[in-house]
Amino acid sequence: MINTFNPEQLRRALPALQRSSVDPELAQLWRRFYQIDFAQQFPDLDARLGMVEVAGYRLAMQVLRPVQALATVIVLHGYYDHMGLYGHVYDWALRQGFAVLSCDFPGHGLSSGARASINSFQEYQQVLQALLAKAEQLQLPKPWHLLGQSTGGAIAFDYLLNQSPVSQLGETILLAPLVRPRAWQQSKLLYQLVKPFRRSVPRSFSNNSNDAAFVEFVRNDPLQARILPTAWVGALAEWINYIEQAKPSGRSPIIVQGDADMTVDWQHNLNVLNDKFSQPKILLLPEARHHLANEQTVMREQYFQFLTEQLS
Repeated sequence: MINTFNPEQLRRALPALQRSSVDPELAQLWRRFYQIDFAQQFPDLDARLGMVEVAGYRLAMQVLRPVQALATVIVLHGYYDHMGLYGHVYDWALRQGFAVLSCDFPGHGLSSGARASINSFQEYQQVLQALLAKAEQLQLPKPWHLLGQSTGGAIAFDYLLNQSPVSQLGETILLAPLVRPRAWQQSKLLYQLVKPFRRSVPRSFSNNSNDAAFVEFVRNDPLQARILPTAWVGALAEWINYIEQAKPSGRSPIIVQGDADMTVDWQHNLNVLNDKFSQPKILLLPEARHHLANEQTVMREQYFQFLTEQLS
C-alpha cells in the first residue's frame, strides 16, 4: 500500500474519457492505492480513467475492456463509496469476460460536487443516463448489465421503474439495495430537528462488513467524506416517497441481501421490491452485513457464484 496518493492533483489531471484518451500518470498511483490494477491478471486489458461533464458536475469515470469482452457491467457504487472500493466486483466481472464501466457519483471520490451531497436523486438518473451514453460512445459490448450496491442499487431499480430502459440493457443486479435506511422514522425526525440549524452532522462510521481490514481501510481512506449533509437526507426523503408510489414493472432484478445488514431496513425493502417487480431472484446471505461488495471472501464467493449462474 502506498501513501503518495493525492486526490486533488488527480482530479485536476483527468482528461475527457474517450477511447483514445491517455491516463495521467497519477491514475496508476490511484489504481495501486485501491488495489484495482489488473494489468498482471489480464495483460491485454484496456484500462482508462477520465472525466465526463454531467449536469454541471465533472464526474470521474473509468472503463476496463478485455480484448474480446462478451458483455458489459455498469457498476453503481453506494453512498460514501467510490470506484476505488469495487475491486472484487471488477475482478469477478473481468473473469466472466465482461467489460466494466463505472464512475464516482457527484460529491464522491474524484468527482466534483459538495461532499456526499446531492440536490435531488433525479441527478443520479442523469448520471446513469450519461454512463449508458458513454457505453454507446465507447462501443462497449452488449448486453449492458447494471450492478448497484445500496444507493447504487436504488439508482438502478429507479431506472427500471421510472425510465424507459435501453434495448441494450441486460440483467440488473442489486446488492443490499436501498429503499429505506434502518430506523428511518427516527432519522426523519432527527433531520427535521437539525435541518434549520445545521447543513451537516458528523458522519458515524459503521462496521458494515465482516471484513475487518476493509472496515479499517475505509476509516482512513482519503476519499471518504466525514460528514452527513442534511441536503442528502432531504433528497432521500423525497425519493422514498416517490419510489414507493412508483408503478410496478414486469422486470425481474437479481437481488443479494445479507440478513445481518444494520444499514438498510432490508425486510421492508425486500417487501417493496417484491411488490414492484415480477418474481425478483433473491439470494439471502446468512450473517452478511451491508457492504456486500467488500464482505468476507467466503460470502463474496457465494453470491458471485449465484450471479454467475444467473447470467449464464
